[in-house]
Amino acid sequence: MKVEIGKLKLEKQNMLTLNQAQEQVDNWIKKHGVRYFSELTNMAILTEEVGEVARIMSRKYGEQSSKKSDTCDLEEELADVLFVLICIANQTGVDLTSAFRKNLEKKTKRDKTRHKQNKKLK
Repeated sequence: MKVEIGKLKLEKQNMLTLNQAQEQVDNWIKKHGVRYFSELTNMAILTEEVGEVARIMSRKYGEQSSKKSDTCDLEEELADVLFVLICIANQTGVDLTSAFRKNLEKKTKRDKTRHKQNKKLK
């Protein structure tokens, strides 16, 4: 069974929950990474990875031109961001599923009519 999410068409059996992703990252760290980097180091790595996403976005969707040395693998860079974000969540004790649900509820209460009334979005 396929599920459509934005421009994605995913096989339902291949979907991964946030909790499963947190567990897989933790297992990978224990098996291959020896230990988590410090929280501050991971924050710096996250910033670096988000910068790589920004570079790709500015060149692919913005006005900035590409360099010959540029790699434009948005999928890989987004996965790098997600991996480090999960590392930070794991090492600080954040349940991403619970945090995401709370965040979506907050956004829904705050913004349920705001965007529909925004003339710039029509």
